[in-house]
Amino acid sequence: MNVLVAPSLLASDFSRLTEEINKVEEAGADWLHLDIMDGHFVPAITIGPPVVQSIRRCTQLPFDTHLMTEQPELYIKSFRDAGSDSITVHQEACRDLRGVIMQIKETGAKAGVALKPDTPVAVLKDMIGEVDLVLIMSVNPGFGGQSFIRSSIQKIEECSALIKTTGKEIHIQVDGGINKETAHWVREAGADVLVAGTSIFHSDNYFKAIQALRN
Repeated sequence: MNVLVAPSLLASDFSRLTEEINKVEEAGADWLHLDIMDGHFVPAITIGPPVVQSIRRCTQLPFDTHLMTEQPELYIKSFRDAGSDSITVHQEACRDLRGVIMQIKETGAKAGVALKPDTPVAVLKDMIGEVDLVLIMSVNPGFGGQSFIRSSIQKIEECSALIKTTGKEIHIQVDGGINKETAHWVREAGADVLVAGTSIFHSDNYFKAIQALRN
């Protein structure tokens, strides 16, 4: 399995943002993961479209944008216009998830759906074939540096089995507590996109940290 690594910008040094982005790109990152928090869906507040638009100019990495917001449909166009290549919304935040996924696709972006730790994979049964990516949250969304929730492994396995019924290539992404040890667990379960913040940006060597997750 070809495993992609998406460093989470939330864990970077925001006083040296361009330098941090360039360093993970040179170290072999595949995507750049952008955590967008609104202070309502989750308690924290992070960045908005102006920051995304600014950093778009300093890297060729695909922007993997994770909307942890209420009413995500209100923000899809602005983040796409700012340079997001894929946009993931939370199932728990969408009254009409299918409609929101279609809205993302109409912009030309890849569409993903995220599930909180307590949300079962079965909620996606009727529309799994319509998404490009499923994000399994292995911590509770809203804060970096949390410990990996072991029950996420079973969810990844369930998601992998559900995806196989579609006959389509759909990414399984995992975010939360990903390090060298947990990366092995989730890869074995079927994940192919690993989001990691602390284990990369708080390491002494970004290249070695990324390679440890991938290999």
